[in-house]
Amino acid sequence: MTNPASASAKPQKQRKMVQLRFVLWPIAILLISFVLLGLMGALAPKPEKKPFIVKAPLVEAMPFSAGDVQFIIESQGSVLPRTETILVSEVSGQVVKVSDKFKVGGFFKKGEELVLINDIDYQVALLQAQARLHVAEASLMEEEARVEQAKDEWRLTGKSIDEAPALATRKPQLKKAKADLEAAKAEVQAAQIKLSRTKIVAPYDAMLKAKHLDIGQFVGVGGQIATTFAVDYAEVRLPVKFQDIDFLSLPKINHEQGVLGSTVDLHLNILGQEQTWQAKLTRYEGVVDMNSRVHYVVAQLDDPYNLFGENESNELRVGTFVNGDIHGKTVNDVTSIPRAAVRGANNIHIVTRSNTLDIRPVNILRGDSQYIYTRDQFGKDERLILTKLELPVNGMELRVSNDKAQSNIEEDTTGVTNETPVSVNGEAND
Repeated sequence: MTNPASASAKPQKQRKMVQLRFVLWPIAILLISFVLLGLMGALAPKPEKKPFIVKAPLVEAMPFSAGDVQFIIESQGSVLPRTETILVSEVSGQVVKVSDKFKVGGFFKKGEELVLINDIDYQVALLQAQARLHVAEASLMEEEARVEQAKDEWRLTGKSIDEAPALATRKPQLKKAKADLEAAKAEVQAAQIKLSRTKIVAPYDAMLKAKHLDIGQFVGVGGQIATTFAVDYAEVRLPVKFQDIDFLSLPKINHEQGVLGSTVDLHLNILGQEQTWQAKLTRYEGVVDMNSRVHYVVAQLDDPYNLFGENESNELRVGTFVNGDIHGKTVNDVTSIPRAAVRGANNIHIVTRSNTLDIRPVNILRGDSQYIYTRDQFGKDERLILTKLELPVNGMELRVSNDKAQSNIEEDTTGVTNETPVSVNGEAND
């Protein structure tokens, strides 16, 4: 008889073998795959070794060029009138007439009437002074006749006129009469002056900046009438730095008025268009501002409102803020270096004749927003590097992009270059 326990164990063993087969087959397939991949990799052809070429940094350079440079000093300021006056009344009275142009912005020629003050009181005062003058003239004539009569009476004594006392010939009385006449003339003149001052006139060719009264108002002595400013020329006060003073052509402080210095271009953007006016430096204030430590020069602009000439440029109004380019002195043998080529405070990178880097400091004569200027001398074969190097080392080799010889080397693919090919594994290919 068959044992039931052994009969049931046999199917269980078969099931375990089937399950183990499902586990081992995938592992075997993976192992075989890895082995095949390894054999294929080993039997595959090896890639050709290519040299690793170390190239010098490529830079752009330009030659140095020295020449004459006229420096432009940039500044800015407001347009100011050369003369501004507050007109005040020297007489009192009611304003009975004003000019049709007596308004802000009105233009007056020199001597043109602005305001008329009621002058009836001053006309009466003039008539009274003239009457006193006539009385004084009559008194003098009467006294002169009495003097002649006194002299005749003295001669009757038989003595010389030179021996006569002063009272006998009425000399004091005559002198008093002459003095009264002079005083009367002075009173007439004073009355005439006061009468003329009832007409307020423009002291120069002027524009009205502000008016302080109008018709019908009463004005007293010293009362303000209007504020005017001259329009024959305007001034622009321009601040400049101390280091820029030596580059300007400035008239001396003791020079006569009218001596002009550097030319100044005043420019302003109007409706998207750049307008320019020509001016001249007329004086240097000669005082350093205590707060900003800057110097001030003054530029003169003739006929800013274009009233007297035939200039077709736009008018430049008083109070306008303008930029000014002052044309300074011309300095010889100066090299201009773009600011983008300056490294640090005053270092520049130079390509030497042998295409190596030379880091060199320069003595800066002056600088502006685009260039620095120096009088240092550079070699004929030296060039200024414009490219910024990441790790500049003095003496390192360089390639110049605009160098013809270097370009020929780069383009020659069949020739032999001066660069050493180095393989990745450290072996050079033949």
